[in-house]
Amino acid sequence: MINVTCAVIRNDADKVLVVQRGEGSSHPFKWEFPGGKLAPEETEEECIIREIEEELSMEIVICSKMAEVDHDYGNEHIRLIPFICDTLDEMPFLTEHIAYKWVEENELTAIDFSGADVIVAQNYLDRTKAEDLRISDSANKYVDCASVDADLQEIVNNLMGMKQAEWVATSAIDNPAIFLKLFEYSLSSDKNLAFRSSWTLTKVCDRFPDIIYPYLGQIIEALDKIENESTLRSLLRILSLSDLEKVTSKQHGLLTEFCFKILSSGFSAIAVKAYSMEILYRITLIYPEIANELSNSISILIEDGSAGITSRGRTILRKLANMPVKPRRQ
Repeated sequence: MINVTCAVIRNDADKVLVVQRGEGSSHPFKWEFPGGKLAPEETEEECIIREIEEELSMEIVICSKMAEVDHDYGNEHIRLIPFICDTLDEMPFLTEHIAYKWVEENELTAIDFSGADVIVAQNYLDRTKAEDLRISDSANKYVDCASVDADLQEIVNNLMGMKQAEWVATSAIDNPAIFLKLFEYSLSSDKNLAFRSSWTLTKVCDRFPDIIYPYLGQIIEALDKIENESTLRSLLRILSLSDLEKVTSKQHGLLTEFCFKILSSGFSAIAVKAYSMEILYRITLIYPEIANELSNSISILIEDGSAGITSRGRTILRKLANMPVKPRRQ
């Protein structure tokens, strides 16, 4: 029995990532959910995070584990250990597969999967149908109990996927009190609460970006205290898409210093570095004199960086090269 992990990876559009094996692999040209063999002394969670980073240069967040699937291919017998995961990364960089595509959930049954992945796909669809029924009940409870802090925290802590987060985000747009609680939770020392709240906050800001502007300064001033990279990733994503002209010059300085520190760190995750580069580019549009420092930092970073960082870094370098010249902000 070979233990293998795999990831059902969902993006912001709630599409699922599938990848295609090459001609020389076992099960040639079949599609599958990405993953790989469990290494000695490695947990299942460590395995899937490592495999997705190695195979796709993507950062994922594990949301939940699905039922294991035992499957006998004749020449090998595997136990497939699936995880439902979310990502904010837009594009995988293939190192072991020949193709990828993002598909709607209802398209999964038409994919030419290998045997074990067929079962994983069906189990996932069965699970999402059951979740959809719970979403409606949770949303009704959320509206009824939004003023009760404990109930709100419970709902946020138990968010299982994108659809539920969208329900909460919609409620936050309609109810400022809910939005304020999500913002408060995003800066909480409770790592799970902070991650799920900040993740949901990105959904709110995607649909109604102006809602966050009064709070940008608070986010910037809190960045250095955030130890949870999943929360940090969500907050930096919000900042990378915001109009940074709306914060003070002091906050520009704090944000610039923080993002340069991230770029020089050897430990920060791909998405955290990518959003930091985009933020620094936006700050460069306000303060053109830091353009050379940003170019040098990115050039150093991509020398030994992953495919994901290299691609994003080159994109920023091209934008810097074509950057419009404007007078320095007074």
